[in-house]
Amino acid sequence: MRRHDLVIMANRLPMRRSGRASGGWERSPGGLVTALHPVLRTREGLWIGWDGTSGRASRTIEHDGLQMKPVALATRDIDAFYHGFCNRTIWPLFHDAIRPAEFNPRWWEAYHRVNERFAKAAARQVARNRAVWIHDFHLLLVPQMLRATRPDLRIGLFLHIPFPPEEIFARVPWRASLLHGMIGADVVGFQTWKDAQNFSRASRHLADAEGTDSNLTFHGHKVRVNSFPISIDAKEMETLAARPSVQKRAVEIKSRLGNRRILLGVDRLDYTKGIEARLVAFERLLETHQASSDRCVLVQVAVPSRETVPEYEQTRTRIEEIVGRINGEFSHPGSVAVHYFRRNLGREELAAWYLAADVMVVTPLCDGMNLVAKEYVSSRVDGGGALVLSEFAGAAQELRQAIIVNPYDIDGMAAGIRRALHLPRSEQRFRMSILRMVVRRHDVQEWSGTFLGALERA
Repeated sequence: MRRHDLVIMANRLPMRRSGRASGGWERSPGGLVTALHPVLRTREGLWIGWDGTSGRASRTIEHDGLQMKPVALATRDIDAFYHGFCNRTIWPLFHDAIRPAEFNPRWWEAYHRVNERFAKAAARQVARNRAVWIHDFHLLLVPQMLRATRPDLRIGLFLHIPFPPEEIFARVPWRASLLHGMIGADVVGFQTWKDAQNFSRASRHLADAEGTDSNLTFHGHKVRVNSFPISIDAKEMETLAARPSVQKRAVEIKSRLGNRRILLGVDRLDYTKGIEARLVAFERLLETHQASSDRCVLVQVAVPSRETVPEYEQTRTRIEEIVGRINGEFSHPGSVAVHYFRRNLGREELAAWYLAADVMVVTPLCDGMNLVAKEYVSSRVDGGGALVLSEFAGAAQELRQAIIVNPYDIDGMAAGIRRALHLPRSEQRFRMSILRMVVRRHDVQEWSGTFLGALERA
């Protein structure tokens, strides 16, 4: 059996089964796939992940230059591991417990079982003394499991979501096991330095590790802890936004909305994204006559997500109720106050909306990074537009020329949106030029290269 120099591990494969695509597979959307595709090609690497179906795993698949090894998950594991422990325990807890986390022993057993399955798959596939890069909260136990069977490997772990403060993380009944799993890596990476500090402090106080915020030791094993802010393929986004077809579509969007000022939100339909608070802030502007539906419109795109989880269904219902209330009170014939779309937009269509939007409103209650903010900035090849950004998104650490707001402060958020709507053209262009320079300089290639460089030195 062929063994690989680099193995990437994530919950899902970078390709998904599709009846529409040639060969039955199509590339999954997202920055992670964009970042790691060229890396795997040059290093002859392999991606291990779930293919989205239940049943037996198939053999290694090659498609679009990618080598992929599916991991089989039974229906009971999909329910308890993914919908249960990942989405109803870890997700709410790691996002500052915005919703109460549930602690179900059966879910934990499934999480442990699935992580073992991933670890065994990687142990068989990676060459001696080579590297494994594990991604995100679905596989936090894999580093230690892999180290137990393959101590020759260099193991990296990157968490795409925030890591909570110690007093929140301490609520997990299996907290020490999760930390021991993560400490099994040689390099543990986070979106922000605060997340890295939270992890290191929890490891020292709850898992008997020793050391500092950036260097831990556990039973003689040394772990490097640092922040590696993920980014986007800025050049690809700029090229897309510069296409004549995209720019023509942006003009059409403006025209169809009556050439009003456009406020745009693009989010997964998730309770962490702050969509409800954003809508209420816009409603406040309309109520106080600081904005009117004759002159501006809020367009909210909500991409369906985890709709079988009750909390997500409740979030969708509340959002739709608020949209209905605002439109019932403030819309007029020919000037609807809020346009709400629950769908996924293609890359070209999304770029056109970014170009058409006068103000991008990115106001999550808690977010590891938020790449939508960076995509908007890269798309503004015209130098215009304004970004309103939550201080609780990891991107706020880098995009300091955005108008930073507290999404829990409705009046403050409304004031920030109003300020963005009335920014002088010169200040708008100045802020955007700096934002674009930051995203271009710190792109997704730099992110992957920096992390893999740290892993090489481990």
